[in-house]
Amino acid sequence: MEACLIVTYRCNAKCYMCNTWKNPSRKNEEFSPELVDKLPADLDFINITGGEPFLRSDIEQIVSKALAKTKRLVISSNGYFTERITSLFQKFGNKIGIRVSIEGLPAANDELRGIKNGFDHGLRTLTTLYGMGIKDIGFGMTVSDRNADDMIELYRLASAMGLEFATATTHNSYYFHTNDNKYKDQEKVAKAFENIAVELLKTSKPKNWFRAYFNMGLARKARGQRRALPCEVGTDMFFVDPGGNVLPCNGSDHPMIMGNLHEQDFDTIWKSEQSEKIRQMVKNCDKQCWMIGSASPAMKKRIFVPLKWVAMNKLKVMKNKDQNICLDPIGPTQ
Repeated sequence: MEACLIVTYRCNAKCYMCNTWKNPSRKNEEFSPELVDKLPADLDFINITGGEPFLRSDIEQIVSKALAKTKRLVISSNGYFTERITSLFQKFGNKIGIRVSIEGLPAANDELRGIKNGFDHGLRTLTTLYGMGIKDIGFGMTVSDRNADDMIELYRLASAMGLEFATATTHNSYYFHTNDNKYKDQEKVAKAFENIAVELLKTSKPKNWFRAYFNMGLARKARGQRRALPCEVGTDMFFVDPGGNVLPCNGSDHPMIMGNLHEQDFDTIWKSEQSEKIRQMVKNCDKQCWMIGSASPAMKKRIFVPLKWVAMNKLKVMKNKDQNICLDPIGPTQ
């Protein structure tokens, strides 16, 4: 099982696709590091996110406690607070990873994230961590038709530096406090994801081949099509918000609260009638989200589906290296 800890809704950026910064959580109402002790043991993965996690003065204590609960931990950040970030990695080293959100080349990133010199700060954070020998680091990019043209350049930069390249597309939900995210040119965004998928398949890394499948799922999301695999958030993964609420995801129109860790232990929440009601709501949800938090567990659970896709498309790319075409992740019989 996987988890995402939203440690704050406070943020120093003013991103175009997210209004969380207009709706910050109150510092004194955000859960304490001790609440992390209530999480189940032996989680496969924990993502720590926000807002901007490094606005938490106690982020070190949160990370320390979260590490005791999971096999792998990655922090999502805009990378602005380089000294705070490198200080944390000096303590934990390669026990943790980070994805720095960068929305394009310098001008585009700083405009879309609403943060002066944001690209410079983010890149400085990444290069500093790289120089420290940190392995699990990379870019994270949320793609729309406003920055799709920069996507291939950022991928090539990440590839040249030996960094990971994580992708997402804009969503509308309570978490982002917006329903205004939409594309003027759906096909442009979808093609950008398809082009990245082909580039990933051309590499020699099996991990990249499965990322190609994920990016083809994002192409489907951009076109408004159904997700490539069933969503089982609230079963395979969960979120904890700054107030200690346990939720299946952050993609719904309103928070689907399963319970609160200030009031109950996790096992009681997870097995409650309320949680079963939430899982039924997830089954009936028609938002067709395709975020890594819900897609990754689904891909692992049904590994033969992406594996078959990878095998077919890896061969296709090897035979037709000059053609940027991948098969849709949903075949005619699915």
